[in-house]
Amino acid sequence: MMNLGSLSLSTSKSSKPMVSISFWIPYFTHWGESLLVCGSAPGLGSGNVKKGLLLKPSQQDDQLIWSGSVSVPPGFSSDYCYYVVDDSKSVLRSEFGMKRKLVVPETLTGGESVHLRDLWQSGDQALPFRSAFKDVIFHHSFDVKVEKPLGVFMNKSDQDDSVVVQFKICCPDIGEGTSVYVLGTPEKLGNWKVENGLRLNYVDDSIWEADCLIPKADFPIKYRYCKVQKEDSIGFESGGNRELSLHSIGSKQEYIVMSDGLFRAMPWRGAGVAVPMFSVRSEDDVGVGEFLDLKLLVDWAVDSGLHLVQLLPVNDTSVHKMWWDSYPYSSLSVFALHPLYLRVQALSERLPEDIKEEIQKAKNQLDKNDVDYEATMETKLSIAKKIFDIEKDQTLNSSTFQKFFSENEGWLKPYAAFCFLRDFFETSDHSQWGTFSDYTDDKLEKLISKDNLHYNTICFHYYIQYHLHVQLSAAAEYARKKGVVLKGDLPIGVDRNSVDTWVYRNLFRMNTSTGAPPDYFDKNGQNWGFPTYNWEEMSKDNYAWWRARLTQMGKYFTAYRIDHILGFFRIWELPAHAMTGLVGKFRPSIPLSQEELEKEGIWDFDRLSKPYIQKKFLEEKFGDFWPFIASNFLNETQKDMYEFKEDCNTEKKIVAKLKSLAEKSLLLENEDKVRRDVFDILRNVVLIKDPEDARKFYPRFNIEDTSSFQDLDDHSKNVLKRLYYDYYFQRQEDLWRKNALKTLPALLNSSNMLACGEDLGLIPSCVHPVMQELGLVGLRIQRMPSESDVKFGIPSNYDYMTVCAPSCHDCSTLRAWWEEDEERRQQYFKEVIGVDGIPPSQCIPEITHFILRQHVEAPSMWAIFPLQDMMALKEEYTTRPATEETINDPTNPKHYWRYRVHVTLDSLLKDTDLKSTIKNLVSSSGRSVPANVSGEDINKSRGEVIANGSTKPNP
Repeated sequence: MMNLGSLSLSTSKSSKPMVSISFWIPYFTHWGESLLVCGSAPGLGSGNVKKGLLLKPSQQDDQLIWSGSVSVPPGFSSDYCYYVVDDSKSVLRSEFGMKRKLVVPETLTGGESVHLRDLWQSGDQALPFRSAFKDVIFHHSFDVKVEKPLGVFMNKSDQDDSVVVQFKICCPDIGEGTSVYVLGTPEKLGNWKVENGLRLNYVDDSIWEADCLIPKADFPIKYRYCKVQKEDSIGFESGGNRELSLHSIGSKQEYIVMSDGLFRAMPWRGAGVAVPMFSVRSEDDVGVGEFLDLKLLVDWAVDSGLHLVQLLPVNDTSVHKMWWDSYPYSSLSVFALHPLYLRVQALSERLPEDIKEEIQKAKNQLDKNDVDYEATMETKLSIAKKIFDIEKDQTLNSSTFQKFFSENEGWLKPYAAFCFLRDFFETSDHSQWGTFSDYTDDKLEKLISKDNLHYNTICFHYYIQYHLHVQLSAAAEYARKKGVVLKGDLPIGVDRNSVDTWVYRNLFRMNTSTGAPPDYFDKNGQNWGFPTYNWEEMSKDNYAWWRARLTQMGKYFTAYRIDHILGFFRIWELPAHAMTGLVGKFRPSIPLSQEELEKEGIWDFDRLSKPYIQKKFLEEKFGDFWPFIASNFLNETQKDMYEFKEDCNTEKKIVAKLKSLAEKSLLLENEDKVRRDVFDILRNVVLIKDPEDARKFYPRFNIEDTSSFQDLDDHSKNVLKRLYYDYYFQRQEDLWRKNALKTLPALLNSSNMLACGEDLGLIPSCVHPVMQELGLVGLRIQRMPSESDVKFGIPSNYDYMTVCAPSCHDCSTLRAWWEEDEERRQQYFKEVIGVDGIPPSQCIPEITHFILRQHVEAPSMWAIFPLQDMMALKEEYTTRPATEETINDPTNPKHYWRYRVHVTLDSLLKDTDLKSTIKNLVSSSGRSVPANVSGEDINKSRGEVIANGSTKPNP
């Protein structure tokens, strides 16, 4: 490291002999961008980028090189990092990974020149230091003993015809007894022979380095790093030879430090299993999967050759205190864990017999095919309360509880107060709480005061969260020790009536709702009901709420999935009165201005932005029922033209009106169908007027599908089609890119977890480049290809920085998908499996094996499979109707999340056949082996499908 002292080194008047430190890094910039180096020393800005050392560009061969220098006395050290800045030195992007460390050895006497040859550290190069790899996958490599201090030169540059070159490589995955060498063309690098090569020393943080004196006459040199376990086991890094030429090297004493980045090897690839916490079943649970069940799941994963367990969100969602709360993405608190996953037996080592009997009775009653959310929650809290009454004094006075409380009281106290008020007022809608509707710290302290009669209730919520923390922490530590990555899930939103919107109301736009535009999941778009974020307000404290949220997750997980990562680029924002997700707009986005439209000859804004309702449309949609619709919902504005009445001019008002008509037995048609049809008329607009600025407009999604658009003149159609395409696919790209580069780094830098982004849906072109730059791992679902010109994704073409999967919790399982869509099944059988003929009507194990094999052989970093898809490898686990295995139906906002695996983990652990099948599948593909192993020819699986598929006739 390079602490360049307390003096401003660039202006130092010290008479001490100085060492020249020069920075040299190849990097291609865009117009208006420059490179800057900033470090902890005054000469490098003392951590202030604005005061950092601005580098100068020069073209060398086919590279753009940025360089600059400072003079420092021997013995100084500092951290430093490179930044891309604009003309005002504002940061546009920075390196990822650990800060670079540079030492200026005290053995230098002054007058020397040290040249730092660096490579830009991109996001993916920082991945080995994320906790998923550092603390789990590669944990053995980080136990290597330090052999020498960082930055010390073992050779001295005291010959004018020679240069000291220090070779430095990052090698995070090292097997026991392995050494790292650099071999190359000069004699000092062994002339490519290991026995004469330069052995590197371990200096900490996965960095290996060594130096040697190389004659200038030997330059340019070619070299490469390798791992050596035994003399006959040499693993050269992949790619071409590295090269080093002398650029502007003088005759004085010269030192070159070659920071060569990561050891170039075939990247590590692993496989994992995905299952919601509530879906797990064990012999010990009470009605639902519990945190301590994760130990069994980890054991099963290890036995099956898997290195990852992925869960859905596990935060408390107890907003309504009914089955609606089964929706795991609607957080009551982004910090509190869900009491649903508590193991009540583990609350005390001295349970009375009557409580033991009650627990056993509850286990028997709740051991159902699906989760009974309400009964399970009520039962667990009731039993926990009885144990709390016995154990509370001992637990609340213990040192472990006191430590937990002091570390978490910032969120724990508001959470406990919220739960009390929710139960007292019988609603989580904090606008109904009278004086407590507006949160203040003073009100909170009064609410949780020990003097209150309800203090015992407050402590009960503390007690439950403490034990949830203890149980999940135990499971997380068990996973780490077993070499299994525990992957959590970060929901994009929070419930409108949550602790977070109560305490941090200014961080949310409460008059709006989040969702997604029409996509694979729903042609009408999705409306999740969460308020959108006030990013401008969040930025004022550098996104402290987000950083705290990720820090909390990092206590338990070593990787996480960012739900709907597109929301960090732009969110689909809907008015609070909307119920569906079709008529929304992106936030942020650049709207169509009234001036812009007028220049294009578009003038009639009421015609375009209000529902276009003609009598002929009503007759076509409702037939003889149209007069009833017109009289109850519409006013005639002119002959055969209508507009909505004030009491039913939004989706929520329409639903209320229909309910009223139905209660009065006036609605003679199907209520759901009438609602959909009336919604269609309400959404028959071309432009959406900005509710905050009447001179700004947004084109309605899929405007060409509306009769309002179809009834326009040709000129207006052409103009609006062009502006529609511009709005959705062109004008926003730079805005969204910059927005993501502001928000996402706050998440990534606030924890050391490996981050994966769910990037499904309508993907702006800026998304994947930004994810690549930030080192974010994407998601690829085969039946939802990101390419527009293919029907099915091709796993062998996936990028390394992806998670690949045949299905996920938001779509049907492999078995259900195979059975539900005959046309797609036939396309897949012919185009992907490569077989002409009639496919089997069910997803037989051979087909499952083929599909899973495709994915484990993909280049993706992770192949993660829903547990249901893995169980489909064995016929005895396919007796349950496939439709019952689906976890979520995105088209149904009131879907009951209750799927339970019909086999206990205890039984799966005993099933050596299934574990062996999965392990062989994974290991034959080279997953979890850092080598270029392709696995067996996939044609073998294709032959199995042909043979087995043709012997089973279709019904």
